[in-house]
Amino acid sequence: MSSLEVEVDPSAFGFSTERLARIKPAFDRYVADRRLAGWLATVSRGGQLVWSDKGGHRNREKELEVTDDTIWRIYSMTKPITAIAVMMLYEEGHFDLTDEVGQWIDALQEPRVWEGGTPEHPVTVAAVEPVRVHHLLTHMSGLTYGFHYLHPVDAIYRDKGYDFGFAKGADLVQAVDDWCTSPLLFQPGSKWNYSVSFDVLGRLIEIWSGQPLDVFMKERIFDPLGMSDTEWWCPPEKADRLATLYVPSNGDSFPFDDLGKHSLHPPRIFGGGGGLLSTAYDYNRFMTMLLRGGELDGQRLVSSRTLELMIENHLPGDGDLVDLAEDSYSEAAYAGQGFGFGMSVMIDRRKNKSLVTEGSFFWGGAASTTFWVDPIEDLAVGFYTQLLPSGTYPIRRDLQRFVYQALAD
Repeated sequence: MSSLEVEVDPSAFGFSTERLARIKPAFDRYVADRRLAGWLATVSRGGQLVWSDKGGHRNREKELEVTDDTIWRIYSMTKPITAIAVMMLYEEGHFDLTDEVGQWIDALQEPRVWEGGTPEHPVTVAAVEPVRVHHLLTHMSGLTYGFHYLHPVDAIYRDKGYDFGFAKGADLVQAVDDWCTSPLLFQPGSKWNYSVSFDVLGRLIEIWSGQPLDVFMKERIFDPLGMSDTEWWCPPEKADRLATLYVPSNGDSFPFDDLGKHSLHPPRIFGGGGGLLSTAYDYNRFMTMLLRGGELDGQRLVSSRTLELMIENHLPGDGDLVDLAEDSYSEAAYAGQGFGFGMSVMIDRRKNKSLVTEGSFFWGGAASTTFWVDPIEDLAVGFYTQLLPSGTYPIRRDLQRFVYQALAD
């Protein structure tokens, strides 16, 4: 078992132990009133785990408590891992960030953009700018998700079988073709919309590397970083450690086994936009690699200069997501946040009304997991639970407040 035992005095790393102690009762209240079944959080500084705690159950109905090695569905926290994989291949010279994606995806050679009509009879115009690799990395491609239920193009995706998952019988090649033959929401590079862009990137990783996505991830990222419990499904010998997936109802939470049980079987499609399962220990390894500029324990995945580019704000005019985002579901509290490659970036904490240092970057998953890395304060923080959808409660902002108020240096 990968332990989360804290072996240092938090005060030696600039934290008030007394103030850190405020975190557990705050999240235990979520458990006590049944908003969450259970939770686990980690705080690292300087690459050292300085605080970790947990509460509640990984399976409330069976009275199985959260343990350090509990396995969590991290959903869109897969995306930052995919972004690292893409940039590893970028460094190897497989493509340029400005390259047209139509070089590899035929359906994007002459993309069309939604102008009006209905999902059944769309009116489109030719894209004036090709979809480029950096558009996919920044969610500025014009692609979308069927589960948004906000735009007629979302309905086109659903009509093709793509709501919260993939169409029945489709493989990744077919899925990418189905999405990319649908109209784009907007001219590439003009707006921001949370989308299947990272699943398209997953297919590009396969093309560029010559390996299936799951094989590339394991050989090039998980094994080098010692992320032995990060997988695309939970094998039988680990099933007892898998947390139950819950959904909210009237302030309570209830198991969602119809969706949760899919994690017990290998998926038909390995998508770069989601699907991974992980532990707090494993994801802390990934965060620590990010905090250390792309390297951990002698294993360098990307150059520090590459990572610096990834965590800059790539939105036009250095705008934030309030300015650029379509009204779509995402893991971002829009105000004061820009977007880099696969992760949002704090660019104005005054607008965000939070204690988070500018330059911090973060993302979360659909089941309310979340993380952030703060290069200025040398922090990496993760939170794990299994409540779908994310955003049901202000978990991230609660945790941000409690972590920063505990800094005493």
